[in-house]
Amino acid sequence: MSTQIAVRLPDEMVAFLDRAVAAGKAPSRAALVTSALEREMRRLVAEHDAELLRAQGTEDDLDDLVAWTATHVALEE
Repeated sequence: MSTQIAVRLPDEMVAFLDRAVAAGKAPSRAALVTSALEREMRRLVAEHDAELLRAQGTEDDLDDLVAWTATHVALEE
């Protein structure tokens, strides 16, 4: 499902969208805006994850299992 919205953009941004579409880099203005918003959403999630790692550290409940496995399991080549 999608919802149509009206967004006011500066002329230079609209010109950029139009050039990208004309050059075949995007099928439409909407597709390019959608792609940019999806990228920004991923960036914000990654930023949040990085903040959690900074605050809590990288240790998790599998660290002890990995340490045990490294000293008790032989890998065949």
